[in-house]
Amino acid sequence: MSRPNRRHFLVTAGSALTVGLAGCAGDDTDDNETDADNETDADTEMPEATETMEMDDDGDEMDDQMANVRAAHMAPDAPNVDVYVDGDAVLTDVPFRAVSDYLELATGAYQITITEAGNESNAVFDQELTLEAEDYTLVASGELAEETFEVLALVDDNSDPGGDMARLRAVHVSPDAGAVDITVSAGPVLFDGVPFKADGSTTVEANDYTVEVRPDTDANDGEVAYDTDVSLNGGTVYTAFASGYLTPDDESTDEGFELTLTQDANY
Repeated sequence: MSRPNRRHFLVTAGSALTVGLAGCAGDDTDDNETDADNETDADTEMPEATETMEMDDDGDEMDDQMANVRAAHMAPDAPNVDVYVDGDAVLTDVPFRAVSDYLELATGAYQITITEAGNESNAVFDQELTLEAEDYTLVASGELAEETFEVLALVDDNSDPGGDMARLRAVHVSPDAGAVDITVSAGPVLFDGVPFKADGSTTVEANDYTVEVRPDTDANDGEVAYDTDVSLNGGTVYTAFASGYLTPDDESTDEGFELTLTQDANY
């Protein structure tokens, strides 16, 4: 089994107040998505370890009370960003559409700060979050210009979908797309009427697919606004981030609509 790509570090939780994670509920199916090639090349700096952990035979930490956290920059008009945990920079110069590896943290409360890259004084997000023993994706979404910038804290389902099945999660973070239907060419509806800043998950047979994104209609037969070919492997978990603008000419940046596919886990 291959767990999510992780970078190991520990930060001692402070004595701050607990703030629960705000998840985004979407479709009622399962959870997750994408291709390792889309993971960020942004520099990663690790705080010093503050605890000694028991290791298993493979050198992996055996403490169950750990959280795996990654960041996804999906805000089209935001600059490259730095990410801080309790004041320590853990990701630097993260560009739009980059998705980091998972970072391993002891469970507890942390101050998560996102700033303009290289400018620690310009924070676009500064909030205390409490992490449990789960996998999380923190998604920078919305637009700075429209004052809709928000970090979505999603709980990831990276469990085994089955040997000949793949789990696919869609995260809708395209500001101008409205609610969308996500379908397979000449095949089923994967996600029906997913609104902006929502996510949904489903399990499909491992195969090659042409995925189509359409404006939401009752019959799921709107004109195709975007399509792309994807290959989904068995026993694998993916996330597809729908980001950018359907009509970039009308926006402050020219970031067009795309699906960014990440591979989250495979078995």
